Amino acid sequence: MSTSASKTYFTVEQANQTLPLVRSIVVDIVRQYQELNERKERITRIRQSRSAGGRSTHRMYDDELRQVEDELEADVARLQEYVEELDRLGVELKDFGRGLVDFPTIRNGREVYLCWHLGESNVGFWHELDGGFRGRQPLEQSERAATLTPSDGETGKDSPEMPDAPSGKSSKKVTR
Repeated sequence: MSTSASKTYFTVEQANQTLPLVRSIVVDIVRQYQELNERKERITRIRQSRSAGGRSTHRMYDDELRQVEDELEADVARLQEYVEELDRLGVELKDFGRGLVDFPTIRNGREVYLCWHLGESNVGFWHELDGGFRGRQPLEQSERAATLTPSDGETGKDSPEMPDAPSGKSSKKVTR
């Protein structure tokens, strides 16, 4: 990895070497994001139930609402810690729900991103800075082959299965 003005640039090999730690963090992010969305939905249901009832119903739901809001704040803080952990590694989270991350790199003299998301066994794609997921292009076979090993190759055995999560784009700052 090389660093330029506090930005880390990865080679394909370095990105793949970092992947076990990144994968672990991203699994936590996707799970935490799902829990956060579930709590948001629960708060909405509680507020709707509270609104439908009378004054006594308001009091009945106040404690539950406060508890779920406190849990939501803790979820947001935990999620922000995970994002910051990726930031310290030099990896950029792009989508909370998909587990999509980018590794800054220099390719053919230009700054671009190496791209990976949860479920992929290795970093095998790249895209322009403004290309996003839709602009992903496969790395050349020579770039990919240099970093694959028999234990983590194209089999995907090391990739945890994650249920579909609601998509959420990262803006680096987690908000309620």
